[in-house]
Amino acid sequence: MTFDRALSACAKLRERTDFVPEIAIVLGSGLGGAVDLDEEFSIGYDELGLPDSTVHGHRGRMVFGRLSGKKVAVLQGRVHCYEGHSSATAVLPVRVAALAGAKTVILTNAAGGIAPDFECGDIMAIRDHICLAPNPLIGPNDDRFGPRFPDMTAPYDPELIEVAKRAAQRCGSELKEGVYIQFTGPSFETAAEVKMAGILGADAVGMSTAIETIALRHMGVRVMGLSFISNKACGLAGKPLSHEDVNRESERVVGKMRALLAEIVGDIQ
Repeated sequence: MTFDRALSACAKLRERTDFVPEIAIVLGSGLGGAVDLDEEFSIGYDELGLPDSTVHGHRGRMVFGRLSGKKVAVLQGRVHCYEGHSSATAVLPVRVAALAGAKTVILTNAAGGIAPDFECGDIMAIRDHICLAPNPLIGPNDDRFGPRFPDMTAPYDPELIEVAKRAAQRCGSELKEGVYIQFTGPSFETAAEVKMAGILGADAVGMSTAIETIALRHMGVRVMGLSFISNKACGLAGKPLSHEDVNRESERVVGKMRALLAEIVGDIQ
């Protein structure tokens, strides 16, 4: 059913445009303006029969155009499990982007920093993840997507991480590296949960991304993950957390992510 739904969305997309993206970029909370695209076409998730985002900072549409000489699909926002969707449903937009032609997907998110040396405004290249959300592959496997047991030895493409490092150097920015952990949300993590995540080896925490990575690797798509550190994680910040603060911090430094993404896209082969 999931494959048929994704295929139906892709067919609706093809009725509206013949644009075939090489790369897709998913923009996380507050990062909706992080890509300066020469836009050719846009369409809402709801027009494709996909679930629409109900969260502020996630517009819920696909925008197609050119960035740094490449044909790109930008997913402005995502849907989350905490909005009432299964993991298999929440990953449908990235599956559609892959079926539409994207061979590489850049996943971005706003995350809480756990690593002691992470500060607000830092950007972390995701090296690996810990997924505490339900796996999107649970249930009967559809071989049209990929194998029953996809390998996750290197879910975030090591060559793409090197591309991101070189791009950051050209931008004059420091790029951190680390492990991302996904909780389901929507409540922010407790101080005890953050302490546990740190013990498990996590450097940043959020409510998305890992399940999308699993779905994309299931399809054989190359993945890059970038976490914008919008706040210190609970128990480390010294103050209560709010989604408004996350969006405000993301919007404050969106230009930094915009410059980095433009350099990265231009460098991807």
